[in-house]
Amino acid sequence: MSHVLIAAIQLCSGPDLAANLDAAERQLREAAAAGARLAVLPENFAVFDAAQYHQVAQQLPSILTWLAALARELDLWIVAGTLPAASRPDGAPVPDGRVRTACHVISAAGECVARYDKIHLFDVDVPDSQGAYRESATFEPGEEVVCVETPFGRIGLTICYDLRFPELFRALVDKGADLVTVPAAFTAVTGEAHWQVLLRARAIENQIMVVGAGQGGWHNPSRQTWGHTQIIDAWGRVLAEQVTDGAGFVLARWDRDEQVSLQNRMPVRKHRLIR
Repeated sequence: MSHVLIAAIQLCSGPDLAANLDAAERQLREAAAAGARLAVLPENFAVFDAAQYHQVAQQLPSILTWLAALARELDLWIVAGTLPAASRPDGAPVPDGRVRTACHVISAAGECVARYDKIHLFDVDVPDSQGAYRESATFEPGEEVVCVETPFGRIGLTICYDLRFPELFRALVDKGADLVTVPAAFTAVTGEAHWQVLLRARAIENQIMVVGAGQGGWHNPSRQTWGHTQIIDAWGRVLAEQVTDGAGFVLARWDRDEQVSLQNRMPVRKHRLIR
């Protein structure tokens, strides 16, 4: 399949699991009704509250079952943002009272066909109301670079802060990625400065589509995310962007043949000196 309509979904999730899942379902249903066959949810779509990640991790199997049923009903592939996971991909429990932040891919048949655990954790100081972010206090980092085969092509999986590390995107391309998804919750400060610039850079330098699905709005009195969910093509063009806060989605058509044609006309991958 050389053409597919992709939806990038934006939410403003909070501490209420049921309300967040309802909001995600509404957007998934609307995106499918608009013709999307692949949808990307944002980071922390089910719960945006570090105090609840352990509790929600215990509900991971039921949340994945719910997503699987929805994917089958809607005939929709879902890149399920991130969900907290109490175990590693091999089943071993996460030690030290932490969890993994994991992106699961659900096929239109309702099968969980891939899981990627966020490699790069956001341990930084930001000049905003929160001031400091220490994801490593809550999460254990992943270590595996993950691509997944779909009817539309190979999808490379990343999460939020991963966007700042071009070597990860290059590793995904080397594994055959045709497009890369970026579920995210960029802060308002870092997002305004760098979100679109980084998305476009990763798309241009790798000649692939990049799908950025973000959280957007105020989640509590000190946490504001940038939103601006958008889809970038392999030439670096912004095909669709949500410029308002809150829930919604944007749509863009990915043309694999057109992307391959661009790669053939400008064969930068063949010109690489360092591999």
